Amino acid sequence: MATTTAPALRLSALPPATGRAGLAGALRSEFTKLRSVRSTYWTLLAMVVVSVGIGAAISGGVSANWSQMSPGDKATFDATQVSLFAFFQLGQLVLAVLGALAITSEYSTGMIRTSLTAQPRRGAVYAAKAIVFAAVALVVSLVTSFIAFFLGQALLASTGASATLSDPNVLRAIIGSALFVTVVGLIAFAIGAIIRHTAGAITTIIAVMFVIPIIVNLLPQSWRDDMVRFMPDSAGRVISVTVAGNEFSHLWSAWPQFAVTAIYGRPELGVSRLERIVFHD
Repeated sequence: MATTTAPALRLSALPPATGRAGLAGALRSEFTKLRSVRSTYWTLLAMVVVSVGIGAAISGGVSANWSQMSPGDKATFDATQVSLFAFFQLGQLVLAVLGALAITSEYSTGMIRTSLTAQPRRGAVYAAKAIVFAAVALVVSLVTSFIAFFLGQALLASTGASATLSDPNVLRAIIGSALFVTVVGLIAFAIGAIIRHTAGAITTIIAVMFVIPIIVNLLPQSWRDDMVRFMPDSAGRVISVTVAGNEFSHLWSAWPQFAVTAIYGRPELGVSRLERIVFHD
């Protein structure tokens, strides 16, 4: 009986891996992740609809009741702040949810293992996630802020008290509000990087931005005035003010107060090391 031998399989050699996984590749990867998830689009759409819609409703209500307002209220009326009120109050909550999801969703699905296998430098992964999230959030926030402002001023035009971009502090209020809600999202991102749990991160950011400030306001005034300067939510109160007389005398001016919030929103300062200490991995 004749025997036949199968020819030996010859595997082509793969070229050796070259280079090192860097931040540029991580940025492309994180942007692909963010834009491929439906929750990103729904969350951002919710922010635009809620911020613009409620802002328009408030502006329309003020316009309808303008004749019934007292002279004092009319003198201190801030048309810019009214049109942006829903944006910097509710927009920060929506972006906080998205910021938490940007990091915790990978831990809940286990995809973080794949990400860290492709890019072992944890700091680069976190930095890429933060940069991509901040860029997307800021662009959408700026668009939302300008739309809310222009629509609000159109509804307030009949009162004669509407604002324009050339008015003092108006542009600062529009851009500053967008920057503020973006930084709040980064704070949620940093909390999520440490807690690694979506519900826990969202609950914590709500406590930090909404619950704790309420508790602080119940303290004696001498304590409260000193503490609120260092609270991350305080920038939202002053950065949207454009009319003299509406300032919060116990707070710093707009940009120094915003700097306080920005310090809270730097997720790469110690997050990677702290979460390794907590979780030992």
